[in-house]
Amino acid sequence: MRDIKMRKIFTVAVCTLLLAFSVFAQRQAEVTVTSTFLRKEPDYNAEKLQTLQKGDKVTFEKGREAGGWTYVSIVGGSVKGWILSNTIQTIKNAENVTRTSTQNPQKTVQPAEKTPQNAVSSSTTTSNADPSPTPPTTADIVEDDNEVLQIDTEEVSLNVRVVNSSNRPVGNLKESAFKVYEDGVLQPVTSVSTTEVPLFNALVIDNSRSLRAQLQKVVEAGKIIVGANRPQDEVSVVRFVSADKIEVVQEFTANKAMINNALDNLFVEGGQTAIIDAVYRTAEMVQKYQNSQKKEDVKLRTLILVSDGEDRGSDYDERLLFELLRNSYVQIYAVGFTNDLSDVPDAETGISRRQKARAFLTRLAQETGGKVYFPDSIEQLLKIATEISGELRTQYVVSYSPTNTNRDGSFRQIKVEVTDGATKEKRTAITRTGRNAPK
Repeated sequence: MRDIKMRKIFTVAVCTLLLAFSVFAQRQAEVTVTSTFLRKEPDYNAEKLQTLQKGDKVTFEKGREAGGWTYVSIVGGSVKGWILSNTIQTIKNAENVTRTSTQNPQKTVQPAEKTPQNAVSSSTTTSNADPSPTPPTTADIVEDDNEVLQIDTEEVSLNVRVVNSSNRPVGNLKESAFKVYEDGVLQPVTSVSTTEVPLFNALVIDNSRSLRAQLQKVVEAGKIIVGANRPQDEVSVVRFVSADKIEVVQEFTANKAMINNALDNLFVEGGQTAIIDAVYRTAEMVQKYQNSQKKEDVKLRTLILVSDGEDRGSDYDERLLFELLRNSYVQIYAVGFTNDLSDVPDAETGISRRQKARAFLTRLAQETGGKVYFPDSIEQLLKIATEISGELRTQYVVSYSPTNTNRDGSFRQIKVEVTDGATKEKRTAITRTGRNAPK
């Protein structure tokens, strides 16, 4: 009799272990970053087996981990490879699971707290009538079907321009050529794309009297930029003077005739120039327009500002403006006609009006990964417009998963480096200077 009881106990233990390994092997994760790669080896430079998009499911294989990577499978186990482990977080369902047995209708099972090494818990009920354990039936097996594993870190995408020592764009670079640093720490690059994406571009044009002589050439330059648009590109036109005269004269559209008509109808009037307010309100508009976090919906969002650079009447200050720009991922190209501003140093600050205007426009461009121009003559404007159009078509979208996952709203400095050319030619990567972490 004792041997029979021991065999029953052994059978229950074996069944429980087998069930535990079965459920553990089938734990799944859901991809929630915009995209990532399944790689052949646990290494950033290893062969990419598959691109995984947001919402795709992966299954853990044998609990294998190596150097921050986890071995998984997709498509029913037909494709296996490695993904980054530091993006995975287990979320447990704490609800009690109730089941009814024909032998014991009142029996309720409350699963014990689990750890990754204890995927299934079991309890044995002993009655006075039958002190021996009962092998589990299908009704007695509690499977945690609601367990979800979530890739919980954000993915940051950067628009990156690469130029050589002659300031010429460099194309056809591979992913291995890029390194991304956040606060000085090397980050895992998840993808580098050179695929041309649709452009959302806002032309923000100063219509104050200080630009009266340049306005006609500004209109011509705007038409050059619009003329280079692809069918899916959209442009809006914003004219501004003072804080109460910031007007969207043309909403985002791909219709070139409508955009050109809006440019032709621009006019100069008096007022205290509010550049900060105009940029702030337009950057908000550009960022919100058809904004999607999906990789396939990525857009290049730019703002082309034409002004003398001197703010005289904004309600917002520079601090609030740059706080917004750190979260908006809108590139700014600034064209500053500053030559008519005074170059006499201020008695208190020692900075002239021209110096202050140039410093402001330069910061707008540098912090957003754009570019600033200070033409010496109005004739240079058409060449600048052609150059801007070309640069907007030769950018890389570099994405990475931040290793610092703290959601503290702090500012993180960003730096992108690229390898030198085959002949040791120096290359420079230009992108935004940083970002604010989410809260």
